[in-house]
Amino acid sequence: MKEDKKLGELASTSICGNDISSSVLYVSALTISFAGQYAWITLLIVAVVLFSFRKIYGEVVGALPLNGGAYNALLNTTNKSMASLAACLTLLSYMATAVISANEGMHYLHHLIPSLPIILSTIILLAIFAGLTIMGITESAKVAIGIFIFHLTTMVVLIAAMVIYVSQTGFDELIRNWKSPLPSGSIATAIFFGFAASMLGISGFESSANFVEEQKEGVFPKTLKNMWIVVSVLNPLIAFLAITVLPISEVKVHYTTLLSHMGEISAGGWLAFVISIDAVLVLSGAVLTSFVGVSGLLERMTLDRVMPNYFLKKNKKGSSYRIILLFFILSVSVLIITNGNVSLLAGVYTISFLAVMALFAIGNILLKIKRKKLPRPEIASWITVLFALGAVLIALLGNILIKPASSDQPRNIVVFLEYFIPAIIFLMIMLNRTALIKFLIHAIQYLFNPLHDFIDKHQVGVPLRKMVYVINKSLIRLIHRINEQEFVFFTKGDNVANLNKVMLYLKNNEHTRKIKIVNVLKQGEETPPNLISDIEVLDRVYPDIDIEYVQLKDRIFSPKLIQELSVEWNIPVNFMFIGSPGNSFPHRIAELGGVRLII
Repeated sequence: MKEDKKLGELASTSICGNDISSSVLYVSALTISFAGQYAWITLLIVAVVLFSFRKIYGEVVGALPLNGGAYNALLNTTNKSMASLAACLTLLSYMATAVISANEGMHYLHHLIPSLPIILSTIILLAIFAGLTIMGITESAKVAIGIFIFHLTTMVVLIAAMVIYVSQTGFDELIRNWKSPLPSGSIATAIFFGFAASMLGISGFESSANFVEEQKEGVFPKTLKNMWIVVSVLNPLIAFLAITVLPISEVKVHYTTLLSHMGEISAGGWLAFVISIDAVLVLSGAVLTSFVGVSGLLERMTLDRVMPNYFLKKNKKGSSYRIILLFFILSVSVLIITNGNVSLLAGVYTISFLAVMALFAIGNILLKIKRKKLPRPEIASWITVLFALGAVLIALLGNILIKPASSDQPRNIVVFLEYFIPAIIFLMIMLNRTALIKFLIHAIQYLFNPLHDFIDKHQVGVPLRKMVYVINKSLIRLIHRINEQEFVFFTKGDNVANLNKVMLYLKNNEHTRKIKIVNVLKQGEETPPNLISDIEVLDRVYPDIDIEYVQLKDRIFSPKLIQELSVEWNIPVNFMFIGSPGNSFPHRIAELGGVRLII
């Protein structure tokens, strides 16, 4: 994507901002139901936690500015299995976000148009935003900007109306609420469960990291700052104003339409109508965020062969339309399976989102330990990272312990596992597909061999023998096709121990039988001593992998050279590896086009 086609600050902030700012529509009522009059305090605590995550995301994505968020962070610091766990959680979070946001948006619209069929209109809304994403990210960004500006304007009008209303009526309701008994008994319990519920107010903060490659240089940290400002101001302020004008019991009655009710009280039906329209639009914007974010994530996973290559097909707009259609189908199927009762997805949404945030903090820790020399624009202190990780783990525990609203509804963790287990099984199958195919070949032979002598003796079962032969031959051919992908490692003259780490990573994480170890020598440079003999040793240690040593003399390692070699050898850039560069490295990681770090 050319630089002039990439997204600027407003467009990028709008895409992810619609998701995170839409939380104001539900997080105040949700938090008040757990923390009562202390809800605005728990939302301020969340703002402090989010400030810590600004530094964490800034460091990780600044060092590794590639799509994929937590998946990308862990892929470049651990292994594919750990990275796939993060990807699975992110995918579930996006799926739940899309379905819940679309359905909630149509519920708001249903209040305005009672005859509206909610399930059908939700499917239509999902289809509209799938189509917008297929048309291209720049086109969908224009829609996101319009929604975001309208939403912020509406919230400013609501806050102004509420301030005027309070100035006329006084703080009597706030004083009564402050003296009322807490929903959870003690202040500590109320703040604990209120904080756990409040963390949903920052869902969407991870989205910007999943399409960072589509953003102009320097835009990503600005999106983090802008999102932090929006939720740090709106969420605590709206919660405080709610308990200032409404009894806590009335907040619970208007749980799904609290802001519309506040608008009606402060300024009349016209503002309630505008807020309902705003809710439909901004929740729709959150659906768009899900499609854009999941497109960047799954495209990256497909390039890394975690997903089938079938999904890499692009249209003229440069969109991976098969990924978008797959996500649309998954979202619609979930909507139909739950029959519109998307509260069942709340557990998936909550736990998967918080787990992704925790894994991102862990990715930051691993980056500090394993990639010390990797240049980065900013650094989060150890205290910041540990505080943020601890806060997310507390919120995760709180959401696991929260009891469901009704006795017939399962706990969050139960619903989460119902969706998480099938998803992670699919990814594990993809990661270990060659081993599973080999097992299938041996299983077929084991079952067929006892019949072999009987078939030869009685001259029966010839069709069966032919079928077994064809199946085995097809499976062996499939393994060869999977393993024929060649990889590249650019060495600076690494010693045999480092090169062995490369081979171990390749053996444990990639399906391949070929690797080129490439040494780029500037004019006047000589071949590092022992490099060729070290490679010969590795060739004997790993007989199943064909190691080819390539020496490029009078050349300079650069993004241009990487692209030239990728075309010449027909090897995608994301199948090329380097060791972690130091501060003297003349290029940013983003300039290398997707080259991965493995040592």
